[in-house]
Amino acid sequence: MEKTMNDKSKSIHDILPLDLIHRILLRVPIKHLARLRCVSKLWCSLISDRDFAELHFHHSTAVTNACFFMKNDTMAYLVYLDDNDASEKVVCPPFQKKARSHFTVLGFCRGFILFHRDPHFLVVWNPLTGSSKRISYSHIVHRSKPPGPRIAYDVYLHGFGYDPSQNDYLLLVAWCDCEGQYHLDCFSLRTNSWINLDAAVPKLLGFKSFYHWHNEGLFFNGAVHWVPRDLKDYRDAIVIFDLMEMTFSTISAPKQLSYPSLALLGGCLALYSRNDDCGNTDIWVMKEYKVHSSWTLYQIPCKDFRPLCLSSNRDIIGRGYTSCGKTGYFIYNVRGDLLKHFKSLCCQLPCRERNTVYTESLLPLPVTLRIRITRRRGRRKSAIKFTMNTFEQQDVAKG
Repeated sequence: MEKTMNDKSKSIHDILPLDLIHRILLRVPIKHLARLRCVSKLWCSLISDRDFAELHFHHSTAVTNACFFMKNDTMAYLVYLDDNDASEKVVCPPFQKKARSHFTVLGFCRGFILFHRDPHFLVVWNPLTGSSKRISYSHIVHRSKPPGPRIAYDVYLHGFGYDPSQNDYLLLVAWCDCEGQYHLDCFSLRTNSWINLDAAVPKLLGFKSFYHWHNEGLFFNGAVHWVPRDLKDYRDAIVIFDLMEMTFSTISAPKQLSYPSLALLGGCLALYSRNDDCGNTDIWVMKEYKVHSSWTLYQIPCKDFRPLCLSSNRDIIGRGYTSCGKTGYFIYNVRGDLLKHFKSLCCQLPCRERNTVYTESLLPLPVTLRIRITRRRGRRKSAIKFTMNTFEQQDVAKG
């Protein structure tokens, strides 16, 4: 009897080694990990660790793609898409209580979403962890402000991405000053500072107006990509800014397209555009990055279809409406056959509502570099403490 009582009192940590628990948790879908943090202090510490978040993001076999929608500027939805269903979760965007602020999604990267908030703020937010950061770009607004009404934010190009060489998230704002000169400013989350890169812009981005471009950039393969709203000339159509090299380049589109948009499908860059001649949506997938001959066409018999991601069977999951009046989420195979149609609360939103598909993560925002210098009188010593991310070092040297 005593032996039975002792067996029942054993915890899971007495039965399984910590390394095995660690490997099991890495295989758990990320949307369930938040609840598992409540199991014990040890599990909470393990799941909240930066190294665990990084490993789970890169090596987990249970990748979770979420579709993010904004509604009424104060409510947001996460829609989880798979082969069988579309489940929903309601989340509240940060700073929404400071109200009557308009939010617009501008990009996504490693589980974070970038969106614009009136009047001239950018917000980086991880909906899963709730961590966020607000960045003002009022200095750009003042420098680009012409006589008369305030310039609208959507005349700028925005980008958001990650530089692994510096372990840094970068925000890009391309803009035009009052004299017609183009500039590119970059904000580093690691150093919490703006860097001006305007010298590179005029030579490669010789377009007349940012109104002719989609203002949100797509981060892929270490670079931010922009595409014009109307491809009258498909040569050098997609503009790329490499975040490590800090240089521009271009990619040619497969053909002339009307009002194309960029997407990521199965780890490949894609262009999609409505084909009014046949009522389809043309999806061009670049199966080999920067290889023009690898552009491959798929035609989906659905109006205003927005491809979101691929299913486990490599079928195309998207949102739109058909000629029969059906609205919602659809799964098509690559031949254009409709495999499944499912509805959800978010289907009540207009099909043209801006949505973002991203891979969820537990990754935290980088901790800003801080330097504190303390001088001790009489002993002629200086104590210097550096804090950068999770690294701390204290050094005391004689003067």
